[in-house]
Amino acid sequence: MPIINVNLIEGRSEEQLKNLVKDITTVVSKDTGAPEEHIHVILNEMRKDRYSVGGKLKSEEN
Repeated sequence: MPIINVNLIEGRSEEQLKNLVKDITTVVSKDTGAPEEHIHVILNEMRKDRYSVGGKLKSEEN
């Protein structure tokens, strides 16, 4: 049972997220042989003020 964790900054539409998990599920099934119904995808959406790169919060960017 593959479990895939995806961390991303919030802001994508519901449709984008649905497409993302479908695409991930398809590829993992193809590459591992695991049935799609056994593949778990966990999306962790972070607020921009809770994620930083190079010492700067993403919320500080335009």
